[in-house]
Amino acid sequence: MHKLYNSLLVVLIYFLICSFATAQIQPAMLDRVMNNFTMPTYDGNTVSLSDFKGKNVLIVFPRGYAAENRWCSICNYQYAQMLELFNKAKEKFDLQILYIFPYSEEKTHEWFDAFPDQMALIESMKNPKDESEQSKRRAAFAKSYFTEKYEFKKGEVPAPFPILIDSARTVSKSLGLFMTEWGGSKVDQNIPAVYLLDKNGVLKFKYVGRPTRGELSA
Repeated sequence: MHKLYNSLLVVLIYFLICSFATAQIQPAMLDRVMNNFTMPTYDGNTVSLSDFKGKNVLIVFPRGYAAENRWCSICNYQYAQMLELFNKAKEKFDLQILYIFPYSEEKTHEWFDAFPDQMALIESMKNPKDESEQSKRRAAFAKSYFTEKYEFKKGEVPAPFPILIDSARTVSKSLGLFMTEWGGSKVDQNIPAVYLLDKNGVLKFKYVGRPTRGELSA
């Protein structure tokens, strides 16, 4: 009887642990109101998702690091594209963009500081100095994917929409996005994802990225 009691106790504890772990991840569900959150912003303010009720909201989670000390070039390029999108869509579609980094304010500052060099790196990928097969493959991808050329000066990278600092990874983890190993790299990063909310805060579209080949996230 005592052994049976212990066995049942172990099973109960196991299910409680599993239930607790599951409760921590709350994936956003389509056609449901997205959970509210509040975060500090890169410019020293504080923003809540509920502040933008009445607007269409695009929430972007860039990957950040693709490898140790190496930012994701695709995410950088998409930020430049997002700047263009925001300028064209903010009035026409009453759109607000929120960009969420899973890093400290200091790390996010490093990202902005490195951004102009990242754009230059993308251009250099299109015209490699060596003739190795890997460089040729990277060049072919870069020319087909990075079709536009973007140039920025250090200290002048625009941030026309709120850049949120999810340093505790609270929101990133709750959505199941934060990873320490993903896409073949072991580094603190988010699975890149976008969420589109309507004016009532209801999630109408979401996309969570898939691992890419190494050369695509260099």
